[in-house]
Amino acid sequence: MKLNQVLSSVNQVEKSKFITCLDKLCIDVGKNNTSISKSIENIDGQIKNASGSEVTQLFFAVKKFFKDAVKEQILMNSAQISLLVNILSRDGNCVARISWIESLYVKEWAELDSLSKELNEEITSYNEGDVTDRSKALNIYHACMTEAYVNDKRVNRESKVTDDERGILNVLSHHLGLTTDECAAVEHLVDVIPKDGVLDALNVLRDMGIVFISKKRQEVFIPDEIVALLNDIQGKDLADKHRLRLLRTFSDAELSNVLRAHGRKTRGVSRADKIHTIIHSGINAQNLLAVDIYSPEDNQNQRKERLKQLIADLEIDTDKLGTTLDERIQLIISSLINATEKEFDSLSASGFKELLKSLEDHFPTIIQVIKSQFELEENEIVDTDKLRALSITPYDILYLLSNDEIKTVRDSMSLSKKGNARFAILESFANATDKLIDNYDALARRDLSVLRDVGVDIAEADIGIKFEEVTKAIFELLDLNIDEDVRKEINTNKDKADIIISLSDDDIIIGEAKTCKSGDFAKYSATSRQVKAYVNRAETVGKRVAQVLIIAPSFSDDFIESAEMDTEVNISLLEAKGLKLILDAFKSKRNPKFSAKLLTKGGLLKAELIAKTI
Repeated sequence: MKLNQVLSSVNQVEKSKFITCLDKLCIDVGKNNTSISKSIENIDGQIKNASGSEVTQLFFAVKKFFKDAVKEQILMNSAQISLLVNILSRDGNCVARISWIESLYVKEWAELDSLSKELNEEITSYNEGDVTDRSKALNIYHACMTEAYVNDKRVNRESKVTDDERGILNVLSHHLGLTTDECAAVEHLVDVIPKDGVLDALNVLRDMGIVFISKKRQEVFIPDEIVALLNDIQGKDLADKHRLRLLRTFSDAELSNVLRAHGRKTRGVSRADKIHTIIHSGINAQNLLAVDIYSPEDNQNQRKERLKQLIADLEIDTDKLGTTLDERIQLIISSLINATEKEFDSLSASGFKELLKSLEDHFPTIIQVIKSQFELEENEIVDTDKLRALSITPYDILYLLSNDEIKTVRDSMSLSKKGNARFAILESFANATDKLIDNYDALARRDLSVLRDVGVDIAEADIGIKFEEVTKAIFELLDLNIDEDVRKEINTNKDKADIIISLSDDDIIIGEAKTCKSGDFAKYSATSRQVKAYVNRAETVGKRVAQVLIIAPSFSDDFIESAEMDTEVNISLLEAKGLKLILDAFKSKRNPKFSAKLLTKGGLLKAELIAKTI
């Protein structure tokens, strides 16, 4: 969930700590930074009065300083804070109930404690004379960690590992070949992490401005922007879900090379367990791609060729491959980091829903797999709205399945066996949405014969929902902000708006999509009662309704006249073929200019004139 969305989901009290932290940073930094000073002046110097978008802009303006402040505070706090940060910054945990975070913490603590005992046996065996390269490396790191922690006592200070000391320890662990989880387990031997007190630790993180806590819902929110910042602080160059994609493309031999490079056993270990161990070990992508996956005899050219093949396997679209090993590694990492928005755009909202539904049909345990991999509660309802809030894309879901499993799903869907199975599945759903958009007017008129002639297999009972979903997809293609969070906030069991387009933090357009089998759409009294109920609901949650937009195949003269004469609410009417005309004009331009305000003129909109202005 983006920062702007989180700010709109919590109340003033719940975001006050973040605002306070940001305010202090802006004041301190603004003294010597004219651009930040001007940003503050633009909102009258009062951040507490700023809109969500203005607060987000300020966050990005001071992001570097915010990161430095957070890093310093994490280091000054206990190891428990670091453990909790590791949990909160993992995929799927950015929106969760407090009780669920507490249960994840207990589970993580138990795993860490178990690993600590296992490593302690190896350290002890080294001291008893049973020397191996791994036991020697662990013993050296343990001795250095102990010294870094206890040396403060000599000068009568509280024992802790400073930023400088941790920097040295990170270099040491890298050269000793130790993984992130091993380093954390060794630190647990030196400075035991408490098993309880999670709520107090969450409040510490809230005071730092890292998390937002909703007391009413007992939920924790960590915006995507702060998750990225925390990953950077922890030295994670890629999120776990993106490292999983890399590992899915590695051969079994390459996975074994990675495990051997870090002293882990490979004999008798399944491919699935190899991948799980590597991800949980916290090995960063830079090390995986630069050193770990290769055999010792592989030369530089062979390594570069392997990365070239990896870029092709991941279908990374690039003009330049890079000439050096490092350039190709950075290309892969940066492409994955910046993939989320592009991947959400690759499928419409309706296409994403269809994909998830189809996966449930062809791989019945997919929801359970999603819950397990992304650490979601067992009673959590998993739908595309929830997945979007957690920044889980269609690609992320498909990569949860093994290569063999995804091929089985592809074959079950009767798709072509050529090329990448995951991309073949995604393309099939993108094409299905494209067909419905191309035949949008026929869909609006519920013309099943035309739809079936072009290969669209749809039940008549599903046409209304499908028309609503495709209308949303068209608005998304027009770069309008379809706000599902506000829609869920406004909707009740009785009154359910089809579409909400956000113009700003407070201003919205309410959209209603209507199909009609024969003749013009003429049900004005029933439709006006519907939309007025939506307007009233929107106003009760603090939204201003700039316009109500009704989309239908065509409208009767009485309907148009009634809409124009309605004094209670501003209504615009748009014919389905007109919306498709606007979309076609938008797609035909190199640099299209389209504003949602063109939909707020009132009355029957003239699509031809709107198309000409794009």
